[in-house]
Amino acid sequence: MFFRKLNMDIAAAKRNDPAARNRFEIWLTYSGVRALIWHRRAAVLWKMHLKFLARWASQWAKFRTGIEIHPAAKIAPGVFIDHGSGVVIGETAEVEEGVVIYQGVTLGGTGKEKGKRHPTIRKNAVIACGAKVLGGFTVGEGARIGAGAVVLKEVPPFATVVGVPGRVVRINGEKPQDLIPEKEDPIVQELCALRERVFALEEMLAARQQEAQADGAQPAEQTDGAQNEEQTDENL
Repeated sequence: MFFRKLNMDIAAAKRNDPAARNRFEIWLTYSGVRALIWHRRAAVLWKMHLKFLARWASQWAKFRTGIEIHPAAKIAPGVFIDHGSGVVIGETAEVEEGVVIYQGVTLGGTGKEKGKRHPTIRKNAVIACGAKVLGGFTVGEGARIGAGAVVLKEVPPFATVVGVPGRVVRINGEKPQDLIPEKEDPIVQELCALRERVFALEEMLAARQQEAQADGAQPAEQTDGAQNEEQTDENL
């Protein structure tokens, strides 16, 4: 059983990483694969109620790989953690087969939930660098979470999510019809308000510049008139 899961992890790494050259190198040097090996050992200890030893094993794996996985987290074989530095996976998280997780990803909670407080990641989802998935909801099969996104609610299958907070921008490669209209999007509203404010300030500045130019031209005209009168008096 252990070797079957290990083979699936190595196969996932070879399938998803173009730089992977052979299975032996993956097993020996890939931190994501090593972290999953340690996690499975810690998970066995956790199920045996040897929770201190399980936590020690998970912290040792964190020290060696930079990846922190709670011993109670459920991770299927065939998951690929690429590079992995800074990855954190919480206690009630569930990660299914074929998921790809890049460095800096957090599968965590918001601190407000009880019970199931970490996300469930369905098959073949991809979570890009630095993304934060926070809460006890589900990220659907084949979903794509963009780099740096902060996801706080459920993601439908085969959706693409970007931004802070995360928003669905594509489903199956097409823009869905039920997206929030731009006029109701709070981010778009804020940008529109800022743009209108900039336009108003530019108009105010242009008006003041015109007034200043008009005020500067009037004394000059008066001075030219006085000089002409002086020249006329001298000629007389």
